Amino acid sequence: MSGVFASLRTRAAAGLAFCLCLGLALAALAIAFGTSPSTAQAAAGDSAMHLGVASCAGSTCHGRQEGDGKVVRQDEIKLWQDDSSAGGTHSRSLRLISGPRGQAIAARLGIGDPTSAPMCLGCHVDPATSRGPRFQKSDGVGCEACHGGAQNWIQTHYTVGASHARNLAQGMIPLDNPKVRAGVCLDCHFGSADAGQFVNHRIMAAGHPRIAFELDLFSTLQQHHNEDADYIRRKGRTDDVRLWATGQAMAVERSLTLYSNPGRGTEGVFPEFYFFDCHTCHRRISDEPSARPTNIANPGRPIPDGMPAYNDENMIMLSAAARVVAPELGRRFDADARAFHAALAKDRPSAVAAAARLRETAGALADAFARQSFGKAETFAIIDSIAGDAISPRFTDYEGSVQSVMAVDTLLNALVNARAVDGGAARSVRAEINRAYAAVKDPNDYRPLEFRRALGGAARTIRTLR
Repeated sequence: MSGVFASLRTRAAAGLAFCLCLGLALAALAIAFGTSPSTAQAAAGDSAMHLGVASCAGSTCHGRQEGDGKVVRQDEIKLWQDDSSAGGTHSRSLRLISGPRGQAIAARLGIGDPTSAPMCLGCHVDPATSRGPRFQKSDGVGCEACHGGAQNWIQTHYTVGASHARNLAQGMIPLDNPKVRAGVCLDCHFGSADAGQFVNHRIMAAGHPRIAFELDLFSTLQQHHNEDADYIRRKGRTDDVRLWATGQAMAVERSLTLYSNPGRGTEGVFPEFYFFDCHTCHRRISDEPSARPTNIANPGRPIPDGMPAYNDENMIMLSAAARVVAPELGRRFDADARAFHAALAKDRPSAVAAAARLRETAGALADAFARQSFGKAETFAIIDSIAGDAISPRFTDYEGSVQSVMAVDTLLNALVNARAVDGGAARSVRAEINRAYAAVKDPNDYRPLEFRRALGGAARTIRTLR
């Protein structure tokens, strides 16, 4: 990863520390696939026995103290355990919920010890169904939670003649495929239909950080490898913009899938409020005669005032990217999104039917993005699209605004990593990016119009780097 300007790892730890999305990444970074062969293979790979982190920790394997291996670093366990960085958060996932905050959340929910509660262990521990003798619950989210159960490939993945293709055939999860990686990460960083992998509104009301998802940022926070010539030969060079765009599409698809699930979309007689924009309801309330509504009309949400709006932060980003990469699909997506929001004001069957259409279009965009190579022109165009006149009026609430400033920063970093923009020049726009971050520093003091001006200023300054 390029060390120029603030690397995404450093930027995330410092510049985003106040951001609720990073609050998730730092406080709960744990760990409906589609029907393509790669995603089906990923699901099959994770059915194998999980042998535990100790099985990977030998000094001739991934347990060295120095990253001086010839093919891979071989100090991956050390990086996974690093308490000083976000890269070590998976190893800390069980400890996180054993502390005062986790205990307080568990007490409010009445679930007993959080380190033994099924509601928590689906994400704060590797949720393997088959566990070997060296598997340790205390490892939290270990290697195999992402790479798949190692039972069938641990003895061969390093031998003479080993290849990435053979490892995948034996059950390793193809995380170099952006759709597969998104599916794995989304299980905990957004939710799944499986037990213990859904942070509903009750859990958030008890004190759990708000759930948000950005695949390229989360991938960078957890990167334990060097993307050197050998890596590129075996797996190809990572396209950060492709990873970001595919992640946005997959997040929309997952959200709509879960919303349509009767066991996830409702909670008693209420809708499951997890799916809705927090600030639609969590606004200051006043019954003074002079009080004025604080909401701002959102052109992407044709619903009556006073109704909660679906959280469309990933929809907004997906729309911005689609306008550049797949305009026809983008127009279809925008129409389907408006129809979905409108259906929410009718009844649940109408909303579920509209969600199915929107989910299909989001899936088509995920496929398009996964095939797309994003160059300098496309990346600059997406930045312009996010801050442009068609998209910025949709930044009426905190969640979408946080997602957009992360996106602009992620895309700028991608330009630097691809050497499409000089690192020194990128440093010169850091102040504008930071102003946009400052505009979403406090969710209780979010001001849409000020944020739009800050984001527009950052985008205009980035435009000078073309």
